Amino acid sequence: MSKTVTEINEKIRKGQAVVVTAEEVIDIAQKKGITKAAEEIDVVTTGTFSPMCSSGVYLNIGHSKPRIKLGGGKVYLNDVPAYTGLAAIDIFLGATALPEDDPKNRIHPGEFRYGGGHVIEELLAGKDIKLIATAYGTDCYPRRKLETWINIKDINDTTLFNVRNAYQNYNVAVNLSERTLYTYMGVLKPKLGNANYATAGYLSPLLNDPCYKTIGVGTKIFLGGGIGYVAWHGTQHNPNVPRRDNGVPRTSAGTLAVIGDLKQMKAGWLIGTSMLGYGATITVGIGVPIPILSEEILRYTLVTDDEISAPIVDYSEAYPQLKPDTLGEVSYAQLKSGKIKIKGKEVPTASLSSYPKAVEIANTLKEWIKRGDFLLTEPVAPLPGVESGIIFKPLKERPIPE
Repeated sequence: MSKTVTEINEKIRKGQAVVVTAEEVIDIAQKKGITKAAEEIDVVTTGTFSPMCSSGVYLNIGHSKPRIKLGGGKVYLNDVPAYTGLAAIDIFLGATALPEDDPKNRIHPGEFRYGGGHVIEELLAGKDIKLIATAYGTDCYPRRKLETWINIKDINDTTLFNVRNAYQNYNVAVNLSERTLYTYMGVLKPKLGNANYATAGYLSPLLNDPCYKTIGVGTKIFLGGGIGYVAWHGTQHNPNVPRRDNGVPRTSAGTLAVIGDLKQMKAGWLIGTSMLGYGATITVGIGVPIPILSEEILRYTLVTDDEISAPIVDYSEAYPQLKPDTLGEVSYAQLKSGKIKIKGKEVPTASLSSYPKAVEIANTLKEWIKRGDFLLTEPVAPLPGVESGIIFKPLKERPIPE
């Protein structure tokens, strides 16, 4: 049995496509068998809603009169610095950017209330954003200062471009030390007081296509409540890691770089997020359709939380010191039960990802496809797989002579 994306799209246009979520497909395959399910099902939808720090937005604000050259100058959006090393009126705002007057950004030391992710959320929601810029002035761009309000409906381009999203599996973070740790994985209590993890498990996009058979450059996706695309493999994409027999990586592996027009996204699917004692970020909603081209592809989407394991990593010593040590592996079924055992101790678990939101994304994407509002795309290039030879490397530090 084999299908093509073209054939599936024709069924979508006619309203005949059978579309199910990664949650629903497991029961269907159990009842009907893999062969029958693969024949009947055309698309399986996935979803994840989680903090994704390597995210940001490119803005083209339009020319002022007289013109100003923001490139090489300084720009602040609601007091959060934007990157200006581009052309005259193109700027980039990263999700983790923080105001320079840091103490005013905190209720108490370590509490980051506002950053780039929050500005992106407010921009998407249609709120006015304060822009303050200074420039050095040139003959063709003589203006040296600009203070104004900008709004998403008025500026030219708002391109969300996230260089690393939708991590394929991730660490379970714990703390063996005597003090509380404040990390991008949340607050970690001392002496194995808690364990935090960060994916939607069997709903997560790349865990349903572990060997990158269907997801590639050009894949059309749900991004931030609107339409986006896979632009490239994400930074730190690392396919050459230990894997289970079902192809699922046992540690952090693949990532996606994604792109889309912020103007057609929806409030509620890009949320500015504060991480106590660590910084600011943004929580991103992503959903990827998996075309069922063969029984092999269907089998990958039948993965369950019992069949996905993640490494337990100590963030007091092993993680910051780049040590490969782990405290073992644990399944997502165990993590979602609310407690796991580490070194003989029962440890409560919590997820940084929202499972209910992931379900909502998968169901929303399902309805888009069933209505004919969302057609699938063929990748123009595959994501690098095991055969690519890519290995994620640590920084090679070299002393700089004084």
